[in-house]
Amino acid sequence: MKRALITGVTGQDGSYLSELLLSKKYKVLGIMRRTSHFNTARINHLYKNKNFDTEYGDLVDPISIANVIDRFKPDEIYNLGAMSHVRISFDVPRFTLETNTLGPVGILEYIHQHNPKIKYYQASSSEMFGATRSKPPFGLSAEFRPQSPYGTSKLAAFHLTRIYREGYGLFAVNGILFNHESPRRGETFVTRKITRGIALILKGKMKKLRLGNIESKRDWGHSKDYMRAIHLMMQQEKPDDYIVATGETHSIKEALEFCFKEAGLNWKKYVVIDKKFFRPNEVPYLQGDSSKIRKLGWRPRYNWKEILKEMLENDIKYVEEIFES
Repeated sequence: MKRALITGVTGQDGSYLSELLLSKKYKVLGIMRRTSHFNTARINHLYKNKNFDTEYGDLVDPISIANVIDRFKPDEIYNLGAMSHVRISFDVPRFTLETNTLGPVGILEYIHQHNPKIKYYQASSSEMFGATRSKPPFGLSAEFRPQSPYGTSKLAAFHLTRIYREGYGLFAVNGILFNHESPRRGETFVTRKITRGIALILKGKMKKLRLGNIESKRDWGHSKDYMRAIHLMMQQEKPDDYIVATGETHSIKEALEFCFKEAGLNWKKYVVIDKKFFRPNEVPYLQGDSSKIRKLGWRPRYNWKEILKEMLENDIKYVEEIFES
């Protein structure tokens, strides 16, 4: 039985990846950061599976991570843990770099020093392209030009993963994932703000939905699809870097129009553009070239409208249950 260790297991991606690996008969251990409130809602159902468990650890504390690796002895490590909110990374730049760059270094160095047979996955981000001057869709040869502490931290971790692979012969791969959403997306991310906001408006619990730049365009996929992709790249004979994307780009404004129309509302009556939610540096356009991973047989199963519709229906149901209880 393969053993997989997942950092960031309580997040959207960590929960879907855990489900996928358990379905493939893995033994899965998730590392979660200790907080003052339980944040295990996305994974509570997994504790029923005898092959799933969690332990506390923190990417900014490499000793805690090393201790977990020592005890669990994984075959594969999926580093999904991160300070993942781009806008907030401007407010906490040092913490962002410590978590997103030094955290991966600690794991890579452990593998190099103690068990080079462990396979390592690094969650890279389309935010590394930032304000690239390359023509879309962006592939691995496109210029990286991050526009935030988050993007910069992810780019440093990307190169460090490559360096450890090339320098020490580790099985270390980067998956550059473009925006991926689901009903489990955090509520501070724009797609979830939209679907949750609509649900609250329909229930009469919110009057206005405040958003930042709605002209930004993104390549949106489903987290479930993208977790299939990263598992696939980890099963290859040789380690390499891959981009995971749908190849379609749509603006936040398009997402607004679609979701509000699905709910029978005119978005212009409810949405307020608030400068507070603008980034100091904006990333205007992201579109990925996923041809490399598609050659391995991967294809997205969800399109952007199906994702948003699933999220909207889930949030409407969730809000109804909250206020009826």
